[in-house]
Amino acid sequence: MARLLLKKVLNNNVLIAEHPSYEEVVLIGKGIGFNRKPGDSIETDSVEKLFVLKNEKEQQNYIKLLPFIDNDLQEVIISAISLIKQRTNTILDEHIHVALTDHLMFTITRISNGMEVSNPFLIETKTLYRHEYEIAKEVVELISTKTGISLPVGEIGFIALHIHSAMTSRKLSEVNQHSQLVSRLVRMVEEQFDIVIDNEGIDYMRLVRHLRFTIERVVKGEKVEEPEKISLLLKQEYPVCYNLSWKLIKVMQQTLKLKVFDAEAVYLTMHMQRIQKKFK
Repeated sequence: MARLLLKKVLNNNVLIAEHPSYEEVVLIGKGIGFNRKPGDSIETDSVEKLFVLKNEKEQQNYIKLLPFIDNDLQEVIISAISLIKQRTNTILDEHIHVALTDHLMFTITRISNGMEVSNPFLIETKTLYRHEYEIAKEVVELISTKTGISLPVGEIGFIALHIHSAMTSRKLSEVNQHSQLVSRLVRMVEEQFDIVIDNEGIDYMRLVRHLRFTIERVVKGEKVEEPEKISLLLKQEYPVCYNLSWKLIKVMQQTLKLKVFDAEAVYLTMHMQRIQKKFK
């Protein structure tokens, strides 16, 4: 069994150790620093219950946060990330330790100072990432139970984005951008048809998911097959829907700085036509 050699105790919850495979690592876990001293050895089987920061940049960024966070709040955040790990049953990108700790510290400070925290993209986030949203609700409940601090509902959306980012190893800025882009595209559809789509209804969910999968295909460079001759037919039969689809595509291209294949216009037009027909 491999052993880790303890080099430094940073606080009750954070250690620096020598790892046989990764050299110097930062170990994070509730109370792991209690009664430890440099030179102690740590069995690797116990490390499975801990978080190991292997990336040097993540290590440095996490250590920079330590002077600004008290042990009790840090333990709650460690518990929250353990909960996320259990519920997702996946290997999380280690950046979540820096990103979520920093985010929650900032949010709790603002709330303590009586400042409002709002999230204009909450509904889109809830629809786009339902699984992550449900986990984020549990995280907010955990924080409330452990600290007595009630985070606003908008925080569920922000935490859900952090969870999705950690699950997919996508940058939070990219996840945020896609969520905001979907929100903008939905508004364009509503304005074009002069309608309001119930954001708790099935039509909203279908539209948001269609837009999400379109964006994901664009980012991955995946090309969908275009049904033969249908593009010309749709252009003639449903000119308003066809033109709207191309407006949506142009916004996607400008935002993502990527090419959107023409075939996407076919499927978007068909979707727009279903919405228009339902709301006539």
